[in-house]
Amino acid sequence: MTTPPPGYTDVRAILQRLTGTDGAPGALLEVSDAHGRTVLTSGVANTETHAPIAGDSRFRIGSMTKMFVATVVLQLVAEQRVRLDTPVEQYLVGVITGNGNDGHDITVRQLLQHTSGLPDYLDYLDLNEVLTTPAAHHDPLELVQLALNHRRLFAPGTGQQYSNTNYVLAGMLIEKVTGRPYGQEIEHRVIAPLGLHDTSIPGDETAIPGTHPQGYAKPDNTLVDMTEVNPSVAGASGAMISSAADLNRFLDALVNGRLLQPSELRAMMTTHPTGDSSSGTYGLGLESSPLPCGGVYWGHDGGILGFQALGGATTDGRSVTVMTNLYPGSTDATATGMRTALTTALCESTPTKPKP
Repeated sequence: MTTPPPGYTDVRAILQRLTGTDGAPGALLEVSDAHGRTVLTSGVANTETHAPIAGDSRFRIGSMTKMFVATVVLQLVAEQRVRLDTPVEQYLVGVITGNGNDGHDITVRQLLQHTSGLPDYLDYLDLNEVLTTPAAHHDPLELVQLALNHRRLFAPGTGQQYSNTNYVLAGMLIEKVTGRPYGQEIEHRVIAPLGLHDTSIPGDETAIPGTHPQGYAKPDNTLVDMTEVNPSVAGASGAMISSAADLNRFLDALVNGRLLQPSELRAMMTTHPTGDSSSGTYGLGLESSPLPCGGVYWGHDGGILGFQALGGATTDGRSVTVMTNLYPGSTDATATGMRTALTTALCESTPTKPKP
């Protein structure tokens, strides 16, 4: 049950800034802690009707999808159907080849931790084409090939560079090993067991089901409605839809050991520096970032046409998700404001477990 907001004065001010000077039409933040759920909103869900953001809104979560994909891969590791330090070539024969990219040299672990050296296909995708033909289907292998047409960034294991190509391949690996699409495996292994009723993997479906805000992009400083998009352009790297309540439930279950065996959770939480002091360190589909009040939170951010999201949870039972309905076109100030809203809310929330 949603509880009346107990305060969160600073968080409210940050959300108002996000929908004011930072230019996002609307913003939503939900806290889950010992007191239950607290939902805060600012701005509008629709710039034409000026309808407010609904607290139970569904939205596209972009790269937060990577946490779900990594969870499934690690469950397959626990079942001894996948090995983290085995070359990807063993599972996806002949897929990664060309321009110095070689599946024999890249391990499953390196895919999940972005230490593979593979280029990011998004660097070579024509954004204007996506904006003008948002319903177009994108085949995973074609997305991977966009990246493989270019030289590798570094020898596998010698650096760290975020690349969406890694997770498109991870989705392909899941299907190869299980015989079912990655989305069906996420549904079977994560969504159904946790009762995430607002969460889905839409395939080629362009609409967002249920209550949702409009999603906007801002190319050339002009606001464009991008609510209906074929998320195959992101695939296993960022296609999912969810709600703040579902994401908080998922994050809490993940970091507190209800989805993975201890050895696989330790592997996921073994992090590698990213070189970006603002984003913490990266594990296997999961990021660790410091809290200004002490300790760390675990989570991920996500951006896809129309929406930007960020979620994080602590191991003492606090979780927060924040969303704005503008991407791309949002500024660095928006990303900073969202992270500040999340960390401020986590610091104001109450642990569900006593500190040792």
